[in-house]
Amino acid sequence: MGFNSSAHPRFSGVLLHPSSLPSGGVCGTFGQPSRDWIKLLSENQIAVWQILPLAPPDSFGSPYSSPSGFAFNPWFLDANDLAKEGFINSDDINEFSETLPSDSSKIDFTLATRRSNEIGKALIKNWKNQDSGKQIEFLDWSSNQHWLDDHVCFMELRRQFSYLPWWEWPSAFSSRNQNELGLWKIKHKDDLLEHALVQWHLNRQWNLLRKIAKKFNVAIFGDLPFYVSRDSADVWGNRSLFSIFSKGDLHSQSGVPPDYFSETGQLWGTPVYRWQKHKRTRFRWWRNRIRRQWLQVDLLRLDHFRALNSYWSVPGGQKTAQHGCWLPSPGLELLTILQQDYGKSLPLVAEDLGVITKQVNSLREHFGFPGMKILQFAFNGDPSNPYLPENFIGHKWIVYTGTHDNSTTVGWWDECDPEIKNRVSEGYDGAYNCPSWKLIDVGMKSNSILFISPIQDILSLGNEARLNKPGTIENNWSWKLEHFDNDFNKSISKYGEVSRSNGRSSDSRNSIIDYF
Repeated sequence: MGFNSSAHPRFSGVLLHPSSLPSGGVCGTFGQPSRDWIKLLSENQIAVWQILPLAPPDSFGSPYSSPSGFAFNPWFLDANDLAKEGFINSDDINEFSETLPSDSSKIDFTLATRRSNEIGKALIKNWKNQDSGKQIEFLDWSSNQHWLDDHVCFMELRRQFSYLPWWEWPSAFSSRNQNELGLWKIKHKDDLLEHALVQWHLNRQWNLLRKIAKKFNVAIFGDLPFYVSRDSADVWGNRSLFSIFSKGDLHSQSGVPPDYFSETGQLWGTPVYRWQKHKRTRFRWWRNRIRRQWLQVDLLRLDHFRALNSYWSVPGGQKTAQHGCWLPSPGLELLTILQQDYGKSLPLVAEDLGVITKQVNSLREHFGFPGMKILQFAFNGDPSNPYLPENFIGHKWIVYTGTHDNSTTVGWWDECDPEIKNRVSEGYDGAYNCPSWKLIDVGMKSNSILFISPIQDILSLGNEARLNKPGTIENNWSWKLEHFDNDFNKSISKYGEVSRSNGRSSDSRNSIIDYF
């Protein structure tokens, strides 16, 4: 396949979650490594930094099942930057450093939580010594965060009740008894302030990264899960919006039906939406949720986009997804209102992988959203396979070697049938024998508006670097880079060169946002 010259601009990007950035601590942060990363992308004319949800993870490290749909992950708070600005003492950092792990290639979730808790305590210890300007800035910010009160209460109650789900808390708190909750908030005002300060500083540090990214013309591409966790501040504080009984039992739950991947389907255990309730409020909760995202990112992927057309609803007591049914969603109405809120074309990307109906495609095309193409899915021998680059219709696609849910391309290649390897080797010319760079070359040459490679493929890493394996709960979400060394910089430089040679360079005169 030769170079696909095109009249429309084409761009490239890298998928790298902040948790996987190198750092002196247990987890990547919003500090210097993130700033270095943005500058490295810009130097190599790479237009897009794709991330995963920035929300707090669940106990298995997943940001897709978060206790909050609005908050940042406290693990990302950079202690060195806080010390430089005088919000904590340098002695506090020395205490944190004593607990660093010996293996810097993996995230220790327990240690990451302990470290963020210690930073929160250090912020409280030093808060009264801060000048009035900083305190006023915090009060102004917090007064404009409608989600913050529920979040700080929920996170502190979780901590006090040993991280039990909210429906197992004492009834006064699980039912949100306002008198009991009010008295409790007075008693624990410093604990609640700690959570709020952590979120304020995360917001400040991320805003700085946004400014740097804009300066260097790097677009930040975020990700929004469709559903929210049953055990979350969102459901605890707004349970009438979700298909859940008052005491926490699921009335209806989410998933997908049986298919060629699973005989029993996938049961996700998150409550589905009570769409009639959302419609009565003109989707206020959804609009607030999306508005919060636009303060964080330039592009946004809507995970499980097909549920905006219709969703698989399974009775709450079922143990598999087999006995569910398809129910309609008001996606057209919701997206129309979101477009009115935004004021112009929505820079959204539809996660439209799997079995997709004509109605779902029509909804995506109605709003002009790009869909997704995964090259690892392309080579099964079917000439009509929609993931084959020669079958792409138009250019409104985001093409990937694989995503965070796939094997790395080297890992995928090691497990491939010989027939698939032959189709890739014989069907596509190119200078690369390494399987990950072979697929990078194929994707770069496609007509898509954007090609993205996970960082693991740029580094030609095997499945030891895989980020997530769906359907499993062990050894996920913990991989991270140990450092930015010369080999790493050379790999990014090479990726930039391949981007430019395929007409995918970025400069100050064009931005991918202009073409959504």
